[in-house]
Amino acid sequence: MIKNADHQLIALLRENARASTAELARQLGVSRSTVQSRLERLEARGIIAGYGVRLAPDYEKGLVRAQVLLTVTPKQSNKVVRDLRAQMAVRTLHSVSGSFDMIVEVESPSISDLDRLLDEIGAMEGVERTLSSIILSTRIER
Repeated sequence: MIKNADHQLIALLRENARASTAELARQLGVSRSTVQSRLERLEARGIIAGYGVRLAPDYEKGLVRAQVLLTVTPKQSNKVVRDLRAQMAVRTLHSVSGSFDMIVEVESPSISDLDRLLDEIGAMEGVERTLSSIILSTRIER
């Protein structure tokens, strides 16, 4: 079970994974050593598996992002996941319930690159159907 204080710490790290323990402690109203021990415990338990990079809005503005919904042949599902993992433009892959089996979030430097990527995904062995939506803006990201 994860404590509410740990949820708050994780929320702060999602906003800025590079925040110092002193800054995190100040925002949480606890000591730096308390934050450090919570971080160590969360890492040891595998709750925090690593830290990431958030890109500057100016850089991300130049990228074309899309969500691609996939219907996949059930017996080819693992192969499709492996093939998508090999595509550096794939940011996230979700298994979902409903009319589609997976949602893939991709990013490309241009529309023509995105077009080419979508063709490659649609042609993958095991992909039966795709439906793509270009992301125009992100209103909330945590």
